[in-house]
This record gives sequence, structure tokens and C-alpha cells, in this order.
Amino acid sequence: MNSSQAHFPSVAQAALLLLANFLLQYALLALLFDLRHFAGLTEDQTQALVMVLANGIVLVSAMHYSRIRYGELMHATKSSVSATLMLLLPPILLLVPLVLLLDHALLTVVEQVLPLSRWEEQAFSSMVAGSLPAVIATCVLAPVLEEMLFRGILLRAFLNQYPRWAAIFYSALLFGAAHMNVYQFLLALWLGVLLSWLYERSRSLLPCIALHAAVNTAVYVLEQMKASQNQPFLDAADVSTWLAALAAAALGAFVLRRVLVGSNRRTGEAV
Repeated sequence: MNSSQAHFPSVAQAALLLLANFLLQYALLALLFDLRHFAGLTEDQTQALVMVLANGIVLVSAMHYSRIRYGELMHATKSSVSATLMLLLPPILLLVPLVLLLDHALLTVVEQVLPLSRWEEQAFSSMVAGSLPAVIATCVLAPVLEEMLFRGILLRAFLNQYPRWAAIFYSALLFGAAHMNVYQFLLALWLGVLLSWLYERSRSLLPCIALHAAVNTAVYVLEQMKASQNQPFLDAADVSTWLAALAAAALGAFVLRRVLVGSNRRTGEAV
């Protein structure tokens, strides 16, 4: 692997990759617009198919150029997959309630300043529609494909070129920008920092995918509850709920820091 391959992509090249991803999705949607009725595809199925195809093309192209193998991309550490999941999955899940509460509080403030338009409400509703393709796209495909791209390809390269926290911030910033709206940008930005730190410490995409999937799934479930009860569940969160979420997150963060940071100091490798 030569120097240009080892340092691909830079931040500028990463932005071009994301632009290529967006244009591919737009082109594929236009291509499949007339064909989806002939093929018997619903709108949700078409969106999921386009996501897989566009992300797959960008990922395979970037991996081929950088000569990264799938095993190396997913789990670039000597620790076993089972050990990584056993040590990291429980504390990761403890972070989810606080992530949801903070996201809800932040969105409430943003929507007071920038109310959602009707088009934006319809777009967000389609993302959590109660259909199998929407569930698969939101809870499975998006976490896997986005983590492979933003942490496995982009952050991996950034860590070879920039200082640690600069690389983490650049990856998180591009992750937020890729959502293309201010509402999702804010959650994706700070969640991206957490996911990037998790990857930088563990050198495995598996815990990142687990956290990403857990957050997306929880949001999906809460939106379904909101639709059925016509009342946002998190609006009813009281002080005790916040305290419980804070306690769970503090415990999860403590364990993650002990496992990841402590392991790095002792052996030079995470987990």
C-alpha cells in the first residue's frame, strides 16, 4: 500500500465521496421511479434498495482503492469478536436512555426556533413508517452501512493523517452533514463523536454498529408509540427518569473508560 492509499480519503476527498453517494442515490431513485411499479416495489422498498446500492458502490470503491479487506474493516484488533461484544455491549446499551433524552430535549429547543415544515414532517414520518422495509433500513441497513463508511473508511483514514481529536471531529462533522437537515445533524454530530471515540479506542466497528442500531431502534419504537398513543413518550420524562438515565450512562461510561482506556494504557491495544 503506497502513501496515497494509506491516507485516502482526506477530509476534502471524504466530502467528495459523500457527494458521490448523494448523487448516486438521486440517480438511482430517478432510474427506479418508473421501474419500481413494474417490479412491484413499494416506496419503502425502493428507498432501502437505493441505500444499499449507493452505499455499496461507494464502499466497495473506497475499499478497493485503499486495499482494505472486509475482516480488517469490521474488526481491526487482535481481540476476539466474542470478547469485544461481551465487554462492550452491556455498557454501550446503558448509554442509550440518556442519548434519547438529550436528543429529545435538544430537538424540542431547535423546533421552537425552526419549526418543521410539512415536507420535513412527511419525510421524517416516512423514515419511521411501520413497514418491514422501513424497519430494516432504519434499524439494520443504516447502522451497518453508515458505520462501515464513516468509521471504517473515513475515520480510519483520518486517524492516519490528523491528530486524534481532530480526526474524531471531522468524522462526526461529516456524519452530521450527511443527514442534510439541522434536526438530525445535531444528534448525528455528538453521537458521531461518541461513535468515533468508540472506534478509535476499540478498533472494531461491531460496538459502533451496536450503539448506532440501538439508538435507531429505540427512536423507531418511540415514534411508533407516539403514533399509536398520539403523545410523545419522552415528553412525560420526569426527574426520576432523567436521574435513572444519568446513573445508567455514568455506569456505562465508567465501564467503557476502564475497558478501553485502561486496556490501551496496559497493553497498547484496546479491549
